Amino acid sequence: MAVATPSEAPAAADAARPGRFRSWLAAVGILSPPVSWLVLFFLVPIGIVAAYSVGALSFFPGDQALSLGGWERFFRGSIYLSLFWKSVRISLTVSVVSVLLAYPIAFFLALGAKKRKYVLLLVIIAPFLTSYLLRVLAFKVILGDEGLINTFFYSLHMRSPGHPIPWLLYSQFTVMLVLAYVWVPFVALPIFVALENLDQSLLEGASDLGASRWQTFWRVTFPLSVPGVMAAFVFVFIPTIGEFVTPLLVGGTRGFMYGNAIADLFGPGFDWQTGSVLALFLLAVTAALALVFGRFLQIRSVAAE
Repeated sequence: MAVATPSEAPAAADAARPGRFRSWLAAVGILSPPVSWLVLFFLVPIGIVAAYSVGALSFFPGDQALSLGGWERFFRGSIYLSLFWKSVRISLTVSVVSVLLAYPIAFFLALGAKKRKYVLLLVIIAPFLTSYLLRVLAFKVILGDEGLINTFFYSLHMRSPGHPIPWLLYSQFTVMLVLAYVWVPFVALPIFVALENLDQSLLEGASDLGASRWQTFWRVTFPLSVPGVMAAFVFVFIPTIGEFVTPLLVGGTRGFMYGNAIADLFGPGFDWQTGSVLALFLLAVTAALALVFGRFLQIRSVAAE
């Protein structure tokens, strides 16, 4: 076995340095564009919003003064904090309903459709490739005072013209209905992936041991699909908390949500300090939820393995 002499070791180290330097330059060249994009369009805007939230920046010239008054007003039982919890309740309801509706769809596609499952999956998703706004506005036609549902009740003389169902449009119910409609096909995807990756031998083994279909589902299929269910839940819950387009179009005053308050404060309200406080609070909550759910999903994956 050859042993490098003391004079050969420094020479070998010098020869390796250009290779390591080129690797470092290549890594910097590859990572610089995405990191620069992240810093410029994510971290810098967050820093600007944080500066507005403590008064370091102001929409009106000459009003700059460091203050935590916006945060104090927010946490002292302001209407915005109540509105946040209202949005959490709506988001939680939409998430649960979406998962409950999407699970049977994903179950059928993964374990029942067999060869046609990908075709059916494409059929389910295809209508949702159209404009989001068009689909939301279509609900105004369906649920409106002269829409399909109210007109149907008028024709049956169950409602008199001019007296439509009051909660059918511009209400929390409408917001939750439209959001569930929008999210169900996409929520089905992570559940479908979890069910498709199930080891079929486990299902066959449960059947050979005398388990019924319901017992197999509750003791084998569903527990193994929980990571997909949790991923689907997070997929809906986190973005729905800050939703503002759907409540703006079909929610009315009763369907007003936390995201609408932020949009109004930065828009017609011209109160950028309060709007920044609300936006940073929402960002902190969603980041914490993402970390918690991400940790839970990792633990579930390790336990499953």
